[in-house]
Amino acid sequence: MIYDHDALMQMEKQFRAMFINSLGGFKSLQLIGTISEDGKTNLSVFSSIFHLGANPPLVGMVARPPGPQHDTLKNIKTTGFYTLNNVLADWYKEAHQASARYPSGESEFGKCSLTEAYVDGFKAPYVAESSLSIGLELKEIMPVTLNETSIIIGEIKWVKVDEGFVAEDGFVDLEKAGSVTASGLDSYHTTKKLARLSYAKPEKFPQELNVK
Repeated sequence: MIYDHDALMQMEKQFRAMFINSLGGFKSLQLIGTISEDGKTNLSVFSSIFHLGANPPLVGMVARPPGPQHDTLKNIKTTGFYTLNNVLADWYKEAHQASARYPSGESEFGKCSLTEAYVDGFKAPYVAESSLSIGLELKEIMPVTLNETSIIIGEIKWVKVDEGFVAEDGFVDLEKAGSVTASGLDSYHTTKKLARLSYAKPEKFPQELNVK
């Protein structure tokens, strides 16, 4: 079966959203922690996180078109700070609940039974239950005129992670950290690593790495 562009555009709206969102495969699943200028915290689910560079350490993500209940982008714009927090299998349903459209100003932390915590000197909250949290400072927001989304670019200011999850060469083992991944709009998955491979070179087939 080949779905051409006309067939895609003729799909029912919710069916098309699920279909297209599923095509890209497994995605990084993060809870975004923010706070408003008047101290109201917010927690939202994102699966559009991507690496931009290590020097400086930049991370990007895509935000939906702004709306009256979308406090994440508004809070990032006004305070300039936010956190990324991984999701664990023990509480992925609570994380999913954070995607519900609660009224603006009503904190998902309490509604989803998750705990807000803070790094000294950093305004945005992180999720205490997460095994990997990242604090970021806003550097740039790039509007996407095609669909009114925004690409948010932040610089990493701190990382909270157990040293046992970090290999000798700097590799962060997300499987050891218990990170859950996502596909589509509502499917959650644990992972099983096949192997780490050596740097690919034209004259040499990759070998499995064993770095502790």
